[in-house]
Amino acid sequence: MLKGEDIICIANTSWFGNYAKSTVQILERLAINNRVLFVEYPYTIKDVYATLRGRQNAPVKRMLGADKRLKLIDTNVGSQVYNLVIPPGIPVFFLKNERLFNFLFPLNVLIYKLTVKWAMRKLNFKNPIVITAYNPIFGLSLLNKFGEKSHIYYCYDGVESVFFGKRIFDIENKFLAKVDAVITTSDFLNAEKIKLNPNCFVVKNGVDFLVFSRFSKSEVFTRERKRVGFIGSLDPRFDIDTVEYVISKLPNFDFEFTGDMRNEALKSRMKKFANVKFFDPIKPNDVPELLAAYDVGIIPYIVNEVNKNIYPLKINEYLAVGVPVVMNAFAVLPEFDGLVSVSTNKDDFVQKLIDETKNDTSAKIIKRINFASANSWEARTENFEGIVKKMC
Repeated sequence: MLKGEDIICIANTSWFGNYAKSTVQILERLAINNRVLFVEYPYTIKDVYATLRGRQNAPVKRMLGADKRLKLIDTNVGSQVYNLVIPPGIPVFFLKNERLFNFLFPLNVLIYKLTVKWAMRKLNFKNPIVITAYNPIFGLSLLNKFGEKSHIYYCYDGVESVFFGKRIFDIENKFLAKVDAVITTSDFLNAEKIKLNPNCFVVKNGVDFLVFSRFSKSEVFTRERKRVGFIGSLDPRFDIDTVEYVISKLPNFDFEFTGDMRNEALKSRMKKFANVKFFDPIKPNDVPELLAAYDVGIIPYIVNEVNKNIYPLKINEYLAVGVPVVMNAFAVLPEFDGLVSVSTNKDDFVQKLIDETKNDTSAKIIKRINFASANSWEARTENFEGIVKKMC
C-alpha cells in the first residue's frame, strides 16, 4: 500500500464532469492514504472567451483569480483532494509554425510550473510523486521540475494529432523514454509503449462496483420491445454507418443514446428513425440505474488504428448491472470472451443484438456481475499503487 506520500497529477482533463474518468477514480482512492494535488486541464484565453460567450464551461473565475485557484474538495469515496486551476495560457497547439510554437509554449509551461510550485509551498509538498495523466506535452516540459522522487506516465489512450498537431508523437516518444515508469490501460497500448520504456505496466479500467451493484438486474425483462442503450460521450469514435444500419433493421427495438453530443452527424442521421431517442448527459451517480433498465448495451466504436488502444470504461459498467453487451471488434479484449458479443460486420451486429436479448438468462446475469466485481476500482487502484510504490 502507498501511504503518506504527496502526489501531484498533471492532468489532461477536469476533475469534474458528467462521465467517469479513470484518472479521477484512481486518484480519489489514492487520496485515502496520501495527499493528492490534482492540476486541472490547462485552459487558455480562448477557453475564457468561449465560456464568456456561453459556448463552454471553463472555471473562468478560478482561472482569473476571482475565486480560489486551490481548493480542497470531497470525493465520492470519502477522501479529499486538492484541486488546482492554472491561470489561462496562450492557445498554441493549432500553430503550424514550429519556431513560433517553441517560442510561445514555454510561456504556458512557465505559468503552469510557477502555479504548481506556489501550491506546493502552500501545502508543504516535498519530493512528491508526479503522475502525468495523458498529458505528455506538458509532462515532458515539467519533468524533474518539482523535485519529484518519481515521475509516472499514466497513458489511457493513444495520442492523436487532431488537437496537438503532429508534434505530439515525437514529444510523447521523448517523454516515454525519460519517465520512471509507464502505466497503460490496455495490452495494445502496453505493447507499443514498452518499446521505449522497459518499465511499462498495465492497469485496465474498472468499475465503481459498490455503486453499480446496487442497481444490478436479477431477472431478464419480459417486455416485447427491447431497449438498447449507450451512455457516454457521443463522439467521432462512433461507427455511424453500423449504428444506422442496425437501427433500420430492428424497428421493434428502441435505441437510447445518453451523453455529450460531440458528433452532430450521429444525431442528424438518426433523427429519421422513430425508435431512436437522444438524451442529455446525466450525473455519474445516475448512470447505474439507467444502465440496469436496458435489455442490452452497445459499444459501436469504429474499427481503426486509434480505437485499438481502447479498453472501454463502460464495458465493466454494463456487466456490473448484469446487462449483456454487443460491440464492434475495435480492440482485442480476450478477457471478455464468452461474456461479451463482438461483431465483425453490420449484419453480425444485428444478429448478436437479437441473440443477446433472446437468449439472456438469470444465470448469465449473475455471471456478468460476478466478473465485474473482480474489476472494481479498488482492485485497480491497488495494482496501480503497487507499481508506483515500486518506482519510488
